Amino acid sequence: MRIFAEAARLEAENRPFVLASILATRGSTPRTIGHMVVREDGSTLGTVGGGAIERLVVEAAADALAQRRSRVVRRNLVEEGRDAAGMHCGGVMEVHVDVILPRPRLLLVGGGHVNLAIARAASLLDWEIAVADERPDFADEARFPMAERTFSVEGDLIATLEAARIDADTWVVVATHDDDIKAVKYLLSTDACYVGMLGSKRKVAVVINALRESGVSPVAIGRLYSPVGLDIGAETPAEIAVSILAEMLRHRSERSGQSLHSFAHDLVVVRGGGDLATGVIVRLVRTGFRVVCLESAQPTAIRRTVSMAEAIFAGETSVEGIRAVRAGGFDEAYEILEEGAVPVLVDPQMESIPALRPAVVVDAIIAKRNIGFSSDLAPVTVALGPGFSAGVDADAVVETNRGHDLGRVILEGSAAPNTGTPGTIGGETARRVLRAPRDGEFQPVAAIGDVVAGGDVVARVAGVEVTAPFDGIVRGLLASGIGVKKGFKVGDVDPRGAEVDVRRVSDKARAVAGGALEAILHLRSRLR
Repeated sequence: MRIFAEAARLEAENRPFVLASILATRGSTPRTIGHMVVREDGSTLGTVGGGAIERLVVEAAADALAQRRSRVVRRNLVEEGRDAAGMHCGGVMEVHVDVILPRPRLLLVGGGHVNLAIARAASLLDWEIAVADERPDFADEARFPMAERTFSVEGDLIATLEAARIDADTWVVVATHDDDIKAVKYLLSTDACYVGMLGSKRKVAVVINALRESGVSPVAIGRLYSPVGLDIGAETPAEIAVSILAEMLRHRSERSGQSLHSFAHDLVVVRGGGDLATGVIVRLVRTGFRVVCLESAQPTAIRRTVSMAEAIFAGETSVEGIRAVRAGGFDEAYEILEEGAVPVLVDPQMESIPALRPAVVVDAIIAKRNIGFSSDLAPVTVALGPGFSAGVDADAVVETNRGHDLGRVILEGSAAPNTGTPGTIGGETARRVLRAPRDGEFQPVAAIGDVVAGGDVVARVAGVEVTAPFDGIVRGLLASGIGVKKGFKVGDVDPRGAEVDVRRVSDKARAVAGGALEAILHLRSRLR
């Protein structure tokens, strides 16, 4: 089987495919080395082991192609359990599903000097270039030697564009000699993924008004990028080409387009991945910060459906649309950041901070006392809850005690001391917290989100039952297999019952997150 020859053929034909390769194996597996090409239609060449694992890899390849994002598939080759592949081998396989996308197709409508400059620059970026102009002399191979195709139906612009066969993978820049309105109206009726038009603000206004009067819908007009390009002060054709291609690259990669220097200073490290820490992470990511989460090897967060810490056990989790992925090291953490997700590193002692060089560090482990945190860890430091003093342990402290001051930013002094009593919810305080009846291994019986009655068995510790103290919903439980001491918090029952959404960040976490964001923005502004 000529797997790599087939991959080369598909790449030469500019067709998308996946190259699946076995990365690592442990124990008994059908193969230890193997490669497989998965084509866009789902057909394959080669093998990574056959059977259920291969079927799972093909399914992952189809999803990866649809998402245009490579990934690693990890499966236990057992019948049941976490990440089970439904096989009997007993080992573990990791397969890299590498998405190979076709070169982007750039159609330049108009063969003038600006589009010529764009073609020259785009050829260096490995775009597949085509030129369309109803004037044959301007859509000429001698004029555009870097173009793979040229289209020209003399005197008929629409026929010329129809010949170009525009699809959802086509990027278009319009710069005709005098037919921009006609060209744009046609292009907005196609599936082109990007339509940009050169022009001054006055010209753009004229074109958009003409499109409206001719019946083009506001939704279609909203697809038009014009004036096209990023605002970098471009004036010459070469500068305009850089501006336009930069915008197209930003659009293609779904990145912010902001300065990398500025981007580097938006990194926040959050120590802890429990429910309050996760509330902070969600708020920061949604306001444009990149966040790295540091956790222990066996997190003891109980509200696991709203805790980034769950990624340590599951490999990946998502809270309110924010994805968190366990990272094996710095390189993997940066790859996860580039994907727009939150890397979760096992690093409870914060040893990675000197290498990460974050702009901000937030201590969110809610340990009720300072465990190794200091204000010299980063230019801005914020700590949540009791045990910290602003100006001593951290630059700012955020109040976590329920009440009028919940979420308040403290720049001098400390948060309220730990009361030892959980906040009141639905009329219940201490009773809603489930605690270990003895030392031993924790094993859940119920699941987070289950509605229970008073007396129902929720979990066991070393065989001793942990029961619900009243009717309600299981809002939190430790992960299975965690070793605990007698009296350790192992769960949480909410008396409000089914009305509680266990997959949404709590009101308390949102308030604390608002305080953390306020503290970060305030302290950063003082540094400028």
